[in-house]
Amino acid sequence: MIRRIGYVLIAALLLSSCGAKKRRTTQRKGAPVVSNTEETTVNRSKETKEDAGMYPMPEDTGRFERFPISDTQDYIETFAEIAQYEMRAYGIPASITLAQGILESGSGRGELTLKTNNHFGIKCHAGWEGEFDFHDDDAKGECFRKYNHPMYSFRDHSIFLSTRSRYAFLFNYRRDDYKKWAHGLRQAGYATDRKYPQKLISIIESYNLHEYDEAVVENGLPTVRNTRQYEVFTHKVQKGDTLYAISKRYDISVDELRRLNNLNDNIISIGQVLNIRVAQ
Repeated sequence: MIRRIGYVLIAALLLSSCGAKKRRTTQRKGAPVVSNTEETTVNRSKETKEDAGMYPMPEDTGRFERFPISDTQDYIETFAEIAQYEMRAYGIPASITLAQGILESGSGRGELTLKTNNHFGIKCHAGWEGEFDFHDDDAKGECFRKYNHPMYSFRDHSIFLSTRSRYAFLFNYRRDDYKKWAHGLRQAGYATDRKYPQKLISIIESYNLHEYDEAVVENGLPTVRNTRQYEVFTHKVQKGDTLYAISKRYDISVDELRRLNNLNDNIISIGQVLNIRVAQ
């Protein structure tokens, strides 16, 4: 039986301490800044602002939460509901999120995941100001994002895919078409492994993960994106700016601004670059 999301949220209150590395910077922690070489406008499935915040994220106390996972089935039972919530909020198939998590994290037991709670192998990339750690991957000692709780990793995965223009075409696929999503991720350059799509599809079909997509769609989520689109761009903080003032200027909630930029509070600094996402 699927572990309810409440278990995850309660577990957030039981965080254990860990000395996390942080970048030396005058800026607050923020989400990846859109590169000047990338398009800043992407199309994705439209959900209401309430949908993106339909369940509370655990409070980040600065302590590192470890989730003991025994095997792949245990991983699925632990994180399936989170993947479904992310599907409702961002339109990424829950089966794809789970399969990527299983593959990239070694079902939650891989070395990188155990020390970073990074379930999707997302590297630091330019502009990442959150916690990080080093791990040998394509090259020795690469920088990977670090999260104090797995739910932040799942949310960052959703934001990562939905705010980068190279993944925009994925959101034109049916939300329950896991095969197209699997091949599309490889096409967009998410992984260098040529067999990445086949590996994802094999995991999905071996564990019937597509049933989680079907359950979300059956409960009212359209299978294709609506005609509304999102515009994604950046705002450079000026003197006198506050999160509240910025939220009013762009018609976006303060909570969504904080989620998009991995902010733990409402403190911002002059010169800081914030990700903004608004419905067109």
